[in-house]
Amino acid sequence: MTIFEALRISHDRQRELAEKMLTTSGDSPERQALFSELKDELAAHSVAEERHFYVPLLQDDLGVDLSRHAIAEHHEMDEMIEGLEDTDLSSPSWLAQAKALSEKVHHHLHEEEQKFFQMAGKLLSETQKSKLASDYLSTYDEQKAAVN
Repeated sequence: MTIFEALRISHDRQRELAEKMLTTSGDSPERQALFSELKDELAAHSVAEERHFYVPLLQDDLGVDLSRHAIAEHHEMDEMIEGLEDTDLSSPSWLAQAKALSEKVHHHLHEEEQKFFQMAGKLLSETQKSKLASDYLSTYDEQKAAVN
């Protein structure tokens, strides 16, 4: 498995959780569960991705700008999650913020898969792609276990 395949598994999960979350209503157990699951998924993914995808890309001049941009988007999503945590789940404002988060998640994942993966594919060796996948999955699993 390559780092790209490993990241895509989490990306698909993020898309699915974000979409399902938007179909919920009110302060329901389903909304709480999906928001919590998405929040945990994004947190585990961003820590592991920054450590085992973006940090190695920062070592190459060609990877600096895209990596910085992606890390900045991770921080924007963190702030959006904090905003959702501070808003009542039954508030219309909550759903509006959740839609904005979902759009940001979809934008970010699309950008990574369409732009960053191609660039990284040129900068990383086949050995690095496999090793980074293994390291990413290990850190991702540790992060997921830490929140549960």
